[in-house]
Amino acid sequence: MTDNPGDDQPNPFKGTPFEQIFGALGGAFPGGAFPGGPGGGMAFFQQLQSLMQPHDGPLNWTAAADMARKSVAQEPDPSPSQRDQDRVADAVRLADHWLDTATGFPSGIGTTAAWSRAEWLVETQPVWQVLVEPVAARSVTGLSSGLPEEMKAAAGPLVGLIGQAVGGMMAMQIGQGLGALAGEVLTASDIGLPLGAPGKAALVMTNVRAFAEGLDVTEDDVVLYLALREAAHQRLFAHVPWLREHLIGSVTDYARGLEINAQQIQDRVQEQLRGIDPTNLEAMQGLLEGGMFDPPQTEAQTAALSRLEIALALVEGWVDEVVGQATAERMPAAAKLREAVRRRRAAGGPAEQTFAALVGLELRPRRLRDASTLWGGLRARSGQEARDGVWMHPDLLPTASDLDDPLSFRADATAPESLSEDEFDAELRKLLDGPESSDSPDTPDSPAE
Repeated sequence: MTDNPGDDQPNPFKGTPFEQIFGALGGAFPGGAFPGGPGGGMAFFQQLQSLMQPHDGPLNWTAAADMARKSVAQEPDPSPSQRDQDRVADAVRLADHWLDTATGFPSGIGTTAAWSRAEWLVETQPVWQVLVEPVAARSVTGLSSGLPEEMKAAAGPLVGLIGQAVGGMMAMQIGQGLGALAGEVLTASDIGLPLGAPGKAALVMTNVRAFAEGLDVTEDDVVLYLALREAAHQRLFAHVPWLREHLIGSVTDYARGLEINAQQIQDRVQEQLRGIDPTNLEAMQGLLEGGMFDPPQTEAQTAALSRLEIALALVEGWVDEVVGQATAERMPAAAKLREAVRRRRAAGGPAEQTFAALVGLELRPRRLRDASTLWGGLRARSGQEARDGVWMHPDLLPTASDLDDPLSFRADATAPESLSEDEFDAELRKLLDGPESSDSPDTPDSPAE
């Protein structure tokens, strides 16, 4: 038995990027020992221990979901009534009828639902797993494998534990981020990604009512307008089969470009812990929420995030343009609601900003107005079919430079004449292959005479 209680409980993460965190926590107690008494520090370790229980994949999704639910439960979250369910179903039915005049894409809705915030968490978790796990996996494996050899030697068998610790802390972050988002999202497709089950149009009614309170329009108008946006999203994702993978692929590309530098993380942790009271659990949690372990973006990640941002802008811009067209002669309150939604989507709420800090993913279409102008200009010149036809292939999508001058996108395009199926395929090949494409028998791809 030593005179220093801390000698019996040395810091097991000594020599690793976690030394500063756990050393600081231990340093707040007599002898630098890890907290085991009635102090609040033990709660931190118990929570971390629960997050490090065996689980499949890089993240403990059970723990993350539990943390998200606890976050949602901090405020009232009533289950939608049958009246809410009927109200959403009626609004979506009317929305689909109006959209039939604004786009050639048919309805993509099979079922409707009114969700609570907790139900949004359950319904969208499968897609969040697909979106987040590539980033988490790269972070967890990258940090362990990226440790310098001397750190690996010092850590010994704890190297595997480091990966568990990173996964546990990321689960805390993601659970907190999803819980915050659940308090803000209005529909299943509110952030421009297909988060719910295909064909299921849903509104989060508690959030819809909160959103309506700040507007000088009726709640019925708000419900109908959001149903129009949700129905338009469903049409686009149902009839552009490559779009879902295109968006998720941008996230995967982001994860692939993630580079972990253990020493940089060690230095950042040390810097951020200065002046922090380690016995203050709120302060320690604030560090996690602030993305303490988020590595600097690489060039590859920046490019992937740019592709994602442009794609989200094009999706949201198309929805904005189509809903604007559908409501132009029918809904006087639509203009005010359109502007409110545009501002909300372009600026992003606190939850979206928090999630971006946690996971490094921007969910906001910063160029929504440019994209909406581009789609509207193309429709005015060439008609709905030409506008919607751009979605036939990802290579046809507008680029960042097109958004810089949206009214010049296919400025020479006019309303197309009626084409046969073979003529349509030939025109599509010209668009995809570029100006050098030719039907001449001298081209390599032409069949032999």
